[in-house]
Amino acid sequence: MSYTQLPLNHQQNAGVATVLCCNCGVPMDGSQGLVMCYDCIKSTADITQGIPREANIQFCRNCERFLQPPSQWIRAELESRQLLAICLRRLKGLNKVRLIDASFIWTEPHSRRIRLKLTVQGEAMLNTIVQQSLEVEFIVIAVQCSDCARSYTTNTWRAAVQIRQKVPHKRTFLYLEQLILKHNAHVDTISIKENRDGLDFYYSQRNHATKMIDFLNSVAPIKSKKSEELVSQDIHSGSSTYKFSFSIEIVPICRDDLVVLPKKLAHSLGNISQFVICSKVTNTLQLLDPFTLQIADLSPNIYWRSPFKSLATGSELQEFIVLDVEPVGVVRGKYVLAEITCARDVDMGINENEYYVKSHLGGILHPGDSVMGYFTKNSNYNNEIWDKLNQNNNAPEVVLVKKHYPRTSHKAKHRAWKLKRMAREHEDIVANGNQDSRAARQEQERIERDYEVFLQELEEDRELRQTINLYKAHEPDARKYSGADGDGDGDDEMDEENIPQIDMDELLDELDDLTLQ
Repeated sequence: MSYTQLPLNHQQNAGVATVLCCNCGVPMDGSQGLVMCYDCIKSTADITQGIPREANIQFCRNCERFLQPPSQWIRAELESRQLLAICLRRLKGLNKVRLIDASFIWTEPHSRRIRLKLTVQGEAMLNTIVQQSLEVEFIVIAVQCSDCARSYTTNTWRAAVQIRQKVPHKRTFLYLEQLILKHNAHVDTISIKENRDGLDFYYSQRNHATKMIDFLNSVAPIKSKKSEELVSQDIHSGSSTYKFSFSIEIVPICRDDLVVLPKKLAHSLGNISQFVICSKVTNTLQLLDPFTLQIADLSPNIYWRSPFKSLATGSELQEFIVLDVEPVGVVRGKYVLAEITCARDVDMGINENEYYVKSHLGGILHPGDSVMGYFTKNSNYNNEIWDKLNQNNNAPEVVLVKKHYPRTSHKAKHRAWKLKRMAREHEDIVANGNQDSRAARQEQERIERDYEVFLQELEEDRELRQTINLYKAHEPDARKYSGADGDGDGDDEMDEENIPQIDMDELLDELDDLTLQ
């Protein structure tokens, strides 16, 4: 039925003028001056015409920041609110409509593409609001920000943090590196240099260096010292430019070290025994008396008032075989006090020397197990406190430290997990001859040996590895670790059976930090 054929009372219902849509012929209200119905307006009008469907966004691969015009570089994770705000600011014509919703559309992390789905509202015709959706694709262009460009030139840093520890190994720095990576504390550095004694962090601003020092104070027992150097001075304006250097020294006592405390200090720490083991290192030193299970915390401020060195370090540990274990009944946390009969591994089958000692490892040791400890009976230490205690027969013959898991299989190096490392520059030994080249090879072997020992400590100590991030290794490494490559034998599998393993639930899926490369 056409409009002219409608009854008169239907045409003049409530005084409303009814007209037909010029496109589809549907009756509609003509009082608003429209010639087209809402559905036809929605299907034919395009309120997103001024919004581009493609745009570019700049990303610095070195510092992993995005450019927010005109010159501000902002750190933003993929599919984060910060990245969404940066993308929306890059769209021209978005101010002519009303933004209702914006969300990410998943793309491959390495595709250099970021896709957004936008929902906007706008006026298509007179008094007609239309809501439409569109997709916008951003092409990620890898560039170099101004800060990173300056970092490759000389004399650009304004503050340096030099971290040192006077110990013969680098396990402390390996653990500190993982803490820095987990908390992302190295994001403001322009370069990181590694040398024999420690690490050097360089910054473009002083406040970035002080931020790193605050982080180090929260995770390690340190002391800091500041120095400054005048770079330039303007006599007309009175302004000066300085370089600041912060020297950080870590307490030279590490985990599992044997420590003999001064008598006065031991009395102030709750009258603990002078012979203690460093059981844990955080921003304080946790000292454990293995003969009574008494624990004391030594703050770095107290230590640096009268510093002292460890009596023996982890490199001096010897292997003992447990012959008998009798728990005493004293339990403190994970430690169980027990009377243990043991003998040195090198003495087995040669003599019948046995040693009776109290130890905190009564909960994990059983007859036949191997345990690492300090054989102080026939050891000579250059320590005055030790000499006095040894003369008075107050020194123990053996101090057991930790359970030992023999690793005789080559599969110990093929792990199903791995750690991330910081990108840093190495100050290598100058090879001026065969002797220097040999020293460089020895230094490299020592670094690899320390790293392997650190990985073994993570496998054996669940509490230690909970403080850092562990990632799943690649599939080939995991097959080697599980024996799927088929080149192992049964004896190797028996050797590795009792070694602590890390559950896959503790591992994180590796997401490349430079996913937009």
